[in-house]
Amino acid sequence: MTTTSTRPAASSNRRSVRPRLAAGTAPVLVVLGVLLVVLAFVGPAYSEPSGYIALLKRAAPLMILAVGQYLVIVSGGFDLSVGSLVTAQVVVAARLLDGREEATWGVIALLLAFGALVGLVNGLITTKLRVPSFITTLGMLLVLQGAVFLWSGGAPRGALTEAFRVFGRGGLEDVPLIGQLPYSVVVLGVVGGAAVLLMRSGLGRTLVAVGDNDTAVWLAGGRVDAMRTGAFVFSGLLASVAAILLGGFSGVSAQVGQGLEFEAITAVVLGGAALGGGRGSVVAAMAGALTLRALFALLNLLGISGALESTVQGVIIVAAVAYAASESGLRQRFSRRRPPGETANAPATAPMAST
Repeated sequence: MTTTSTRPAASSNRRSVRPRLAAGTAPVLVVLGVLLVVLAFVGPAYSEPSGYIALLKRAAPLMILAVGQYLVIVSGGFDLSVGSLVTAQVVVAARLLDGREEATWGVIALLLAFGALVGLVNGLITTKLRVPSFITTLGMLLVLQGAVFLWSGGAPRGALTEAFRVFGRGGLEDVPLIGQLPYSVVVLGVVGGAAVLLMRSGLGRTLVAVGDNDTAVWLAGGRVDAMRTGAFVFSGLLASVAAILLGGFSGVSAQVGQGLEFEAITAVVLGGAALGGGRGSVVAAMAGALTLRALFALLNLLGISGALESTVQGVIIVAAVAYAASESGLRQRFSRRRPPGETANAPATAPMAST
């Protein structure tokens, strides 16, 4: 009797499921690396590790927002409300705290709950009422802007406490090589690590599948509406985290979150995510946000007007979408030219996890 060993196949499967970087991650990492090297030559502050830590501290709120925006975009939606939500959170926090240190933790809990509630409303309107997410979140943006103006009368009142601001300004002291490790960088590490683990899990793969083909997920028994609503909830929650960091870093302002929604979308697109959903990497989205901040820092060091930031974002979005469309077209043409038996006879391999 002949026996067949299954060890080689098992070994092959183990090799095939090892984590790998998703498509689109390598290019943004290369661009980021080039920018960081150029900064070292142009800016004296970047000759020491502390200069890059300061850059990461400034970029942390946007990188956290990009994680939330990535979750929404990869599931097939948009969230245009996060910038106004950040502003509303900072203005409300200042008004409720008004310098009262004992109220800090209660207000922080309220902000997190409010952010999750806004995300839940966005998700339910999008999934249950079938309103496109672009319109839903645009409407929420206007609602929050009006509420902030009504609440503040056009001029924010109150004051943030020192305990509130320490998350954006403070850090761990006496860290080897870098001196101070900002709390915002620590929070970013926790959020980024949790996001990577989420996207490697079955839940994360289902979320990507919802953006790629929600009908197939529904036919397979997946809860499409719940997944998309959950993505909006996470986006609102992470916007609250970003608001806490920004409030500590830059103080109270009615413009603190202005334009952040477009910067977050730009970062996700720069990281190679498809605007229609179904493709992207959370690591690349965070790298895209850091790349934007590094690019703006370089433009500032070169004395180029900050007014060009919006122009740069627009060019990045158009170029990234055009590149994705052309790449998709080439792939489709290649698949049509493939011999009929090639796909059918190709050996099956286990799916590989990507971040």
